[in-house]
Parts: sequence; C-alpha cells; structure tokens
Amino acid sequence: MFSAYIIHLLILIGIFLILAISLNLSIGYTGLLNLAHIAFFGIGAYTSALLTLAGVPWLISFLLAGVMAALCSFILIFVTKKLKGDYLAITTLGFAFVTYSIFLNWTDLTRGPLGIPGIPKPRIFGLAFLSNQAYLILVVIIAVIIYLILNRLVSSRYGRVLEGVRDNEIGLSVLGKNVFKLKYQSMMIAAFCAGLAGSLYAHYITYIDPSTFYLDDLILVITIVIVGGLASLRGTALATFIILLVPEALRFVALPSSILGPTRRIIYALILILILLYKPRGIDGKVDLE
Repeated sequence: MFSAYIIHLLILIGIFLILAISLNLSIGYTGLLNLAHIAFFGIGAYTSALLTLAGVPWLISFLLAGVMAALCSFILIFVTKKLKGDYLAITTLGFAFVTYSIFLNWTDLTRGPLGIPGIPKPRIFGLAFLSNQAYLILVVIIAVIIYLILNRLVSSRYGRVLEGVRDNEIGLSVLGKNVFKLKYQSMMIAAFCAGLAGSLYAHYITYIDPSTFYLDDLILVITIVIVGGLASLRGTALATFIILLVPEALRFVALPSSILGPTRRIIYALILILILLYKPRGIDGKVDLE
C-alpha cells in the first residue's frame, strides 16, 4: 500500500487540481485575468471551518463554502465589470490582499494570526472520513466529479460561447450575447469550485490561518495553469502532478529546512521559465499566453 507521505501528497494534488482547473475556466476559457482565486479558496476554507465548528453538518458546510465563495466572486465581477486585461488583474489581486487582511484582522471571527484549530474531519450520513486513506478517497471522488462537470461544460456549446468572450467580446455582443452575464457565470462557477477546494483543505489539515491563503499558493496555482496550458483541463490536471511532485525530490536531498523552501520556489520559477521559452502554450494549451 501507499505510504502515509504518498497519501498526503495525493490528497494535496487532488485539492490543488480542483483549484487549478477551476482557475483555468476563468482565465483560459473566458479570458478573465482573475488573481483573486486564492481568496475564494480561503473564503471556502474559513466558511466551512466556522460552520462545522458551530455544529453545522459537514456536507452542508462544504456546499455553503462554495456558495459563499461564488457570492463574493459575483460582487467582485460586478464591481469590476468595466475592467479588462491588466486592470482587471490588478483589481482582483487587490481583492485577494483585502481578503487576506480580513482573515488577519477580524480576530473575533477568524482568530487572526492564531488561526482556527480543531477543525473536524468530514462526516457524511454517519460515515466518518477520519483516516488519510478514507480522506483520499473522498478527495479523489470530488475531484473527478468536478473535472468531469467542467470538462463537459467547456466541451459544450456554452463552453464555446465562453471562448467567444475571450477571443472577441465585441463580436459576441453584436450577436446579442450578454457578455457580462457570461463573465459572472464563469467567475462564479470557478469560485464555487475554489470554495469547495478550500473546504477540503481546511478539513484535511484541521487548522487554517491567513498565511495559507497568500501569494505563495496563488503563484503555485497560476504556475500550474500556465504549465498545463490555457483552455486545457487535461493539461492543467497533468501539470498539477508535475508541479507538486517534482520539488518533492528535494526531500531526499540533505538540505536544511531554511534552504528547502526557497529552493522549491526556484524550481517552480525554472519550470515556468522553461515552459514560456520552449513551449509557450504549455503542455496542452489551446491559446497563447498574452
């Protein structure tokens, strides 16, 4: 059987796969430079953690985590509906910073830098996912379901319309399509999935604090999307395994912990640079990175 470490790694891969393919929906398919995805991940994690600690069943908390993230994304896209490109990217990044600041400073709710400990493991209809093996099964099932749903979505006529938002927004408007509606739908679906991933993360680690939902993980997820390729769920899924597994080889090298973290970031940067230089569309990308 797999070792405890391999199981742990596979759980994280499943969670980040959900996070990355949902980000690719808004960035790769719809062309929205959304840098607030890590904020939706955090909103889902805090929502689910606080609700379950208040006695709400996990399954309800899990779904409400996605709903809360989606509602926040609607507010964001409504406020930024006239922004495009770099302006949208900067604004959504600002939203991520604001969300981080709320996690850090609303101590009555989030306990600030102390974080929220003791988050319970999921329990569904009396079935408790207490062991990591059981949790891995749960994560794999949810990740596969989300992947299949998103893949069906982007392969449908609706998915082609979303690509129209990315490729020719004005032309789509001329054809009578409500571009703003398509944008907020895409953003809300992506944020909903990010919120679900946040819930899975919180109940796996059983402790969250604001530092989890900051720039490091945002850069990691964006790297996965770029390496996998824009508008490619298959490439993003493969890139999730590559990006999370390759740096783990450092664990077999006798490096002090103070060097291990920076070295891991250097590896991410090198992978990203090599992809941009020699394969600009990533592993399986359908559009160029602009």
